[in-house]
Amino acid sequence: MVVAKQLGFLMNLKRCIGCKGCEMACQNEHRLQEHRRRKIIDFCDQTQVAGFVSMACNHCANPACMTVCPNKCFKKRRDGIVYHDPINCIGCKSCVGACPFGAPKYSSLTGKVDKCNMCVDRQDKGYKPACVSACIVEALQVIDINNGAADYSRSAAGVKIVQFTDPSARFILPDKPQQYWVKNIDDNIE
Repeated sequence: MVVAKQLGFLMNLKRCIGCKGCEMACQNEHRLQEHRRRKIIDFCDQTQVAGFVSMACNHCANPACMTVCPNKCFKKRRDGIVYHDPINCIGCKSCVGACPFGAPKYSSLTGKVDKCNMCVDRQDKGYKPACVSACIVEALQVIDINNGAADYSRSAAGVKIVQFTDPSARFILPDKPQQYWVKNIDDNIE
């Protein structure tokens, strides 16, 4: 049986220093003014921030955004990347409410929805996504989760993972992940 390719982000929580380089690179690459497609979220222990996780769209195997869009603006490529085509978007925000990760964002400037597209234009030219290229500690990568990703965790401590969407994000966890939790994750997702 031939297994389809499914690209996803691999986040090494041992390496991320919370510099927000990935956030800024994404914002600059896509000329975003209102919101960010990628967000750094703090991991906490009992007394202080203990680490960081970089989150964006998880390019799910079964994307909820794609299911609810009345105009079929979401497409899933053969490599697993889920992208949004804004041409027919009417700004109904159905996808915003359906995504359990808060990835689609409504723009009051355009009246349409926007989300991480894993820099498909860059990848089609052989380049890494802007966020991955900007990561100075190489904590962020793109991997084929169907090829050797069994070595990685499907969830980060405290990050909600919803089984029915089957997110394509993978994590390299801190040495003792049970000691950490994500600080106000819902407050961090814009």
